[in-house]
Amino acid sequence: MKRSAGLLLFHHTDDGLEVLLGHMGGPFFARRDAGAWSIPKGEYEPDESAWAAARREFEEELGLPPPDGEALALGEVRQTNGKIVTAWAIEADLDPATIAPGTFRMEWPPRSGRLQEFPELDRVAWFGLDRARAVIVKAQAAFLDRLVEHSP
Repeated sequence: MKRSAGLLLFHHTDDGLEVLLGHMGGPFFARRDAGAWSIPKGEYEPDESAWAAARREFEEELGLPPPDGEALALGEVRQTNGKIVTAWAIEADLDPATIAPGTFRMEWPPRSGRLQEFPELDRVAWFGLDRARAVIVKAQAAFLDRLVEHSP
């Protein structure tokens, strides 16, 4: 069973609570909005702690060090693909224009023999909770609910 871990940044604005989500890069998600946004996260092996993986993946996916601050455990969810995702929330500000996303390589178009490089996340944005629920990977919406229950 695959496991991922990630960090959900949040901040308070005059319009309420906002969360930072990343739009998954690559050709499969290029024209999708609903279900194509995620917390910055990534897979890890059993010999790495979920917390260490969440911090490492944040830096790999956004090209920025993870923020310091009190981490609020949001628990786990199981996505439809079976992957277990563990997340923490941290209150922080981040300018989406400062990200320098990591990349991955894949054969594209399929069976073409051509390897192409794509960003892990092709854009990052702050969302109010209603909009975030509309675009986030369905199972990850539970993290938004847990954040609301426990946010300061």
